[in-house]
Amino acid sequence: MIETEAGPATYRDVLAEPVFRTLFLTRTLAIGAGSLRILALSVLVFDRTGSPVLTALTFAIGFVPQVVGGTLLAALADRLRPRPLITAGFLLDAAAALVLALLPLPVGASLALLAGVAVFGPVFNGASNRLIAEQLTGDAYVLGRALSSVAGGGAQLLGLAFGGAAVAVLGPGRTLLAAAAVGLVAAVWVRLRLPDFAAPSAESGSALGQSWAVTGRLWRDRPVRRLLLVQWLPPAFIVGAEALVVPYAAERGHGSGTAGIILACAPLGMVVGNLLYSRLLRPAARERLVAVVIAGLGGPLVLLAVPVPAAVAMVVMFLAGAAFCYSLGVQRPFLEALAPEIRGQAFALQFTGLMTLQGVGPVLLGVLAEQTSIGAAMLVAGLGTAAVGGWWALTLRRFPA
Repeated sequence: MIETEAGPATYRDVLAEPVFRTLFLTRTLAIGAGSLRILALSVLVFDRTGSPVLTALTFAIGFVPQVVGGTLLAALADRLRPRPLITAGFLLDAAAALVLALLPLPVGASLALLAGVAVFGPVFNGASNRLIAEQLTGDAYVLGRALSSVAGGGAQLLGLAFGGAAVAVLGPGRTLLAAAAVGLVAAVWVRLRLPDFAAPSAESGSALGQSWAVTGRLWRDRPVRRLLLVQWLPPAFIVGAEALVVPYAAERGHGSGTAGIILACAPLGMVVGNLLYSRLLRPAARERLVAVVIAGLGGPLVLLAVPVPAAVAMVVMFLAGAAFCYSLGVQRPFLEALAPEIRGQAFALQFTGLMTLQGVGPVLLGVLAEQTSIGAAMLVAGLGTAAVGGWWALTLRRFPA
């Protein structure tokens, strides 16, 4: 276990912890495999139906069902041994890709399969994050979460980029088989390298009842509720703005190639922002600057409400991606606000809300863009992000941490 309570940790310290290293590497593999699976299935669905709506639904189907798992099943993250639970999660993903590759399922059945798998995502994620919180403390925990976020974003981008080439060369079916193989490697890796820790909780009664009760308990806890909301709302606005980049670029006459570059600036900003923010600032400074970072880096999205050169749009999206580094100032207070016996469920709830709102945000801003204009939707995204920063500053004055 690594403890670094006083000063900044280093990424070398974090990666030296064997439990974190195993979870970090296998999760990165699994995210890449998930990107391969989604892209390959999207191609299959479009080839069969020619429907843009069903193709888009294939990308989004994994978000909303997580509400069910995060609300009703999350207690399993605190009641079951983590090694078999996390292994089962990777195996379930691999099995889904294998079924999609080998069986000619109707489109509805394929989407239902993905939705069913997604229900259990918060449980596996909660168990993994709880285990990380037990092995890394202080600033090492914050850096571990930051490193996981950066690697997850990178794995998703590489999975999509490699997936495009793989589908072109191998076809969707073989690409799905490749995704299944990568998921199987992650499962075997966890089974062989992760210690078999005991179940953290010996609660009696149903997992469903405990999940519902603890979710209510977490939501009624004012500090926890504030910390959940500040982790959920900015990504909803920023990802919603990202989802409008392609039509925004077309409306401004920038072209599809330029749209791709503008869009790529957001994940690049996220990587650079997290790395620099974690290296240059001490833990206490990161926590003090949460509101400033949210408003200062996310707020410039309002510039996209008016015609601006493509270079300006690229800078704005880079800043919006970099704004995600604000979460480094929230991780430690969130961890310290949680009772140890419900950390797994709390992490599952945090993950559920984050994924759900990142799915809902683009839909709501997309509807707004259709009813008004893309510029108006971008304005709302920027003002909404800045407003969250202002709310966080105000709430800290009223309820100091």
